[in-house]
Parts: sequence; C-alpha cells; structure tokens
Amino acid sequence: MHKVVRMAALLAILHITPVFAAGRIEAYIPEAKPVGAGRLSVFLMDVYDATLIAREGKWQPGEPLALQLTYLRHLKGDKIADRSAQEMRNIGITDEVKLAAWHAQMRRIFPDVDEGVTLTGILTPGGDSVFLRNGEEIGWIKDPDFGQAFFGIWLSEKTSAPDLRQKLLGES
Repeated sequence: MHKVVRMAALLAILHITPVFAAGRIEAYIPEAKPVGAGRLSVFLMDVYDATLIAREGKWQPGEPLALQLTYLRHLKGDKIADRSAQEMRNIGITDEVKLAAWHAQMRRIFPDVDEGVTLTGILTPGGDSVFLRNGEEIGWIKDPDFGQAFFGIWLSEKTSAPDLRQKLLGES
C-alpha cells in the first residue's frame, strides 16, 4: 500500500496522469486512445493541457468520450463551475433553469485544483457524465443533455477556443 501512495505522489510531482485513470476510462470506452491534445492559455496565462480520448482515437459526435484536463495553475472549483456554465451559455444553451441545476451540481463536484491535478470528464455510453480527480471518481451528472452541453464547451463549433478544439480533434 505504501508503494502505491509513493507512486501516486511521484506521478503528481512529475505531472503525469495517474495510470489508474486509463482503466476507468477503458471501463466506459473500449479501445480508448487519444484523439488530440492542446493547451488552453488565456491572456498569455497557461491554464491547462487538454486531451480528448475516444474509441480507437476517433471521435464521433454523440459517442462516448473522455476529456482530461491537467491544470497548470491553482483554480477554485466554484470558479471552474462558474466558467463552465458561462461557456455552456456561449455555445447556445438557453434553458436557464437547466443551467442553474447543472451549475449547482458542478459546484458540488468540481474540486479546487493546483498545478499538476488532472480532472477527467467521461461521457458514458448511456449519456451520463462521470468526473475523476487524478483517476478517482468525484461525481456523476445523470443527464444526457448536460453531457452534450458540457463537452460542447470544447467540441462545439461555437466554442470560445477554436484553436484548442482543432487540436483536440487532431485537425492541426
């Protein structure tokens, strides 16, 4: 057991996504492989490195996927939830009642993060969204509409980060 704890600490120090996250992703996405990856920077400040994962490394709209975000700075979980809700509005989600409910759920799930922490969102085959922090499950949102809206933050053509979207989709 002590070896596992030491290994997890070493991986965190080296900013490597824990290996056990891959097994969790594979549970929902057989033959999961990276599609693409990129970095989000805002006003010359690096925020996170993102990797899109899908079956056989080929993403199709509506299919299961995983999105891993490895943070490059400290952020409060409530601010991550706030920004996620705003980004959903920006891509065209207009149902404020749903957005408020989703926002409350995200605020309960999303933890504060520091440099090197990886949050993974998985869109399951049933349309639910499961969230992991460094490979450990931290919460679920059981609403297929949420999953489409949430992952649309990065994958929608209306995303506020079109360059990152292209990199995630392996198009640049």
